[in-house]
Amino acid sequence: MTDNSTYHPPDLRGRVALVAGATRGVGRGMALALGEAGATVYCTGRSTRAQKNRRSAAARRNSAAARKALPDKYYANRPETIEETAELVSVRGGKGIAVVVDHLEPGKVEKLIAKIRKEQGQLHVLVNDISESAEQEFGKTFWQVDLAKGFALFRNAVHTHMITSHFAASLLIEGAKKSKKSGLIVEIGDGDSYSYRGNMFYDLIKTTVIRQAFAMAYELRRKNVAAIALTPGFLRSEIMLERFGVKEANWREGIKKDPNYAASETPLYAGRAIAALAADPNIMKKSGRVFSSWGLSDEYGFCDADGARPHWGRHFAARYGDHMNPCDEGFYKYWFGGAIEAVFPDWPK
Repeated sequence: MTDNSTYHPPDLRGRVALVAGATRGVGRGMALALGEAGATVYCTGRSTRAQKNRRSAAARRNSAAARKALPDKYYANRPETIEETAELVSVRGGKGIAVVVDHLEPGKVEKLIAKIRKEQGQLHVLVNDISESAEQEFGKTFWQVDLAKGFALFRNAVHTHMITSHFAASLLIEGAKKSKKSGLIVEIGDGDSYSYRGNMFYDLIKTTVIRQAFAMAYELRRKNVAAIALTPGFLRSEIMLERFGVKEANWREGIKKDPNYAASETPLYAGRAIAALAADPNIMKKSGRVFSSWGLSDEYGFCDADGARPHWGRHFAARYGDHMNPCDEGFYKYWFGGAIEAVFPDWPK
């Protein structure tokens, strides 16, 4: 990732963020984008420099095999660490703090939030980026998939978000009161529609993430804390670059393998979307909805690391037709309201 002189980050100095799953990929991009805006960023994950130093050369050579494993082994041989992410945050002008946390363990997440409370006294932004962290069984129907693996993926990508939000909510609410600025929870998913996503478990995971943002938004609607879902486009993450056999410097060579890679984006792009959202004084108007990196770039005007503004939506429509069906006002007409709101309009007080 390279700096871009034409990008002017919003001012998030004095703001405290937690990026759950900041070791690599989108999580790292989001931590860096918040850092370049001046925020203090807690970068959590399981991959540490100490673990990396203990790995043998043979283990690193087995990284391809690890990708077939369950979530707890999928990234076992990757080189990226949370310490590296935190250092990159600080280099960009923020303050990066690395904390080893398994977000499937409630006790450890509770201790993390207690640490942030003790050290900062408040929290303003929570990014739930932890994904299923293993290969989906695309091409298999729900009666063919491996149930044990599917449920493990669901736990890793959904339970982690709920656990982290559960313990962070009170500190976010307190942070909003102290700063007089809206707090923000961001759920990272894949896709800004409710259409089928190619695999039963993958579909459940990604649509559930959107639903989590909506439900939290409803319960937080009087607390000045927004909750939204965000989808990146076609990523040039570390793993995707490797699969295309390229590096960021020559990523366009990957277009020879897949023309769609022409519209790809770095993880920093979605990160800058979050920085823009965190700085928006009217963010509560977006609470409970799902957005895309490219759509928010249209609105806020931020660019990717190389100064480009990739737009996966327009690229897809030009190549395949207008079939993405993003959630729009027609969708939200049925999303909001309902029996609970009618019968218990004041809940929660």
